[in-house]
Amino acid sequence: AQAVLLAASTAITALLYSIYRQKARVAHGLEPFPVVLSLQALVQGLFTEHLTCPWIPVAGVVRSVKDTLSSQFVENCKGVVQRLTLQEHKMVWNRTTHLWNDYEKIIHQRTNTTPFDLVPAEDNAGVAVRVMKPLDAAELSLETVYEKFHPSVQSFTDVIGHYISGERPKGIQETEQMLKVGTALTGVGELVLDNATIKLQPPKQGMPYYLSSLDFESLLQKQESSVRFWKILTVVFGFATCAILFFLLRKQYRHHRERQHLRQMQEEFRQAQERLTNAEGGEILKNACVVCLSSTKSCVFLECGHVCSCHECYQALPKPKKCPICRQGITRVVPLYNS
Repeated sequence: AQAVLLAASTAITALLYSIYRQKARVAHGLEPFPVVLSLQALVQGLFTEHLTCPWIPVAGVVRSVKDTLSSQFVENCKGVVQRLTLQEHKMVWNRTTHLWNDYEKIIHQRTNTTPFDLVPAEDNAGVAVRVMKPLDAAELSLETVYEKFHPSVQSFTDVIGHYISGERPKGIQETEQMLKVGTALTGVGELVLDNATIKLQPPKQGMPYYLSSLDFESLLQKQESSVRFWKILTVVFGFATCAILFFLLRKQYRHHRERQHLRQMQEEFRQAQERLTNAEGGEILKNACVVCLSSTKSCVFLECGHVCSCHECYQALPKPKKCPICRQGITRVVPLYNS
């Protein structure tokens, strides 16, 4: 069990370290850009300097390329990304804790998109970056423009059935989220030049793709906070793994010392037997005390009846005194006289 615990702790530490390294890679990738690359700089010929960089931040305002998407619930609300969600809310009986727990489940979701650009806030003509595959972004900032909860209508029979089945529907929540035209976005991805069109697309080297409503400084601080969190978590699990490893090594060392001490006692017993054999002319002293192997047996232990020790060794036995042969408790001792 301890070996399994060590293996699990090591695996978790390795997983946390890999996540920390990935987060640190993202944060360090953003650090070389203290100022977001302006869209004006792109059209002024500075784009070629950053052409070899597969990951770069760009800030601008959302502008639709073709027809915009209209909100189904809010008038005069235009956007380029629209997400409609139906979410079921219900209470589920937990047979372990004997409590009703909230349960949410998305029963339907549809996302509509239309091509859009990032343009400067000053709306300079001819300055635009086409945003590709916005739904692949790790962080896509959508604003909730409509939200309504439709409670379920239940009869008395339905309530009884729900208590029997262990599920009580609460209702359906309807939500509409949109990326509105004119929203300020910070895009972080790969810039490519396709004919005369500058495109921002997901990086090909495993780096994340961001389309966030946060400014660049806030996005960088968010990534650095995430790096600190995963670093602390990795260090904590690393110390736990080291503590488990130290405990196991200490336990193995103690077992090694005990085995070594046992072998030493066995060797001393063998040498004592050899000395007795030599002293008696080749025969082991049959009446020798099993503890010291030098004195004669002179005690009868009751109630087990074993005769195995001299009086001095009996006095040296730790309390509560037990028979060295059968480990039964000694209630009284009768002296033995050999004639």
